[in-house]
Amino acid sequence: MDMMAIDIKDLKKKYSDFELGSIDLEIPRGIIVGLIGENGAGKTTLIKSILNIINKDTGTIKIFGKDYKEFETEIKEDIGVVLDEEFFPELLCARDINLVMKDIYKNWDRKLFYKYLTDFQIKDNQAIKTLSKGMKKKLEIATALAHHPKLLILDEPTSGLDPVVRGEVLDIFMDFLKDEENTVLLSTHITSDLEHIADRIVFIDKGCKVLDKDREELFDNYGILRCDNESLGKINQEDIVSYKKNKYDVSVLVNDIKKCRKKYNDFVIDKITLEELMVLMIKGGK
Repeated sequence: MDMMAIDIKDLKKKYSDFELGSIDLEIPRGIIVGLIGENGAGKTTLIKSILNIINKDTGTIKIFGKDYKEFETEIKEDIGVVLDEEFFPELLCARDINLVMKDIYKNWDRKLFYKYLTDFQIKDNQAIKTLSKGMKKKLEIATALAHHPKLLILDEPTSGLDPVVRGEVLDIFMDFLKDEENTVLLSTHITSDLEHIADRIVFIDKGCKVLDKDREELFDNYGILRCDNESLGKINQEDIVSYKKNKYDVSVLVNDIKKCRKKYNDFVIDKITLEELMVLMIKGGK
């Protein structure tokens, strides 16, 4: 059994105004990987390349050790997908979704699908167009999970949801991971969703992978040193990943918080958040 859920080598995709790549990415089974980056950074292009929705220019993409193009029918059975855009016709209802999906997936589980409908309080005869955004998203998640996938690929699954519903949805993903063979790739701009549930963080900027770290390693090592503009010159360049001048102070991103706390004990050095990390790596200078 291949230990890699996703294995990408030298992936490139070029448009007239944007280029993704070259991307190398290995995602082992049994973890949740958070994919972060600005809108337009390439997250959705990467996901659609993995799912063979768009054709890559170069590189290889393997799911559970198999090439998607060669084994598309077989691989689709093992993948549950929730994309940012709504993909169910609005005149359908959940009952219709069940009838359609049972003919698409060999492992479609009507009982499990209806259990999710009950848990999510979705009536099976209610037209999708009458559902709230949160309910539509829950229906998509129920559909993605009801054929017993081994890999969930999620593009902004909590976008536009209120905090309570977001929490419920994240709990569902954590339950999915209780089977240690299952894997989640979760792309989101709501970085706080990832700070407690992701095992690994992959950061894409302008089509390039700029960071790929275990969550614990990232939060143990990275920090923000805060100083005034005049004191910035006292910080060794080798200790600075990037910095950003604010109205009243300077935020300096450092990647060895323990060393810097000893070395610069006159300055406040805070733990990092993913949002701050993104801002400093994208907008900061060196």
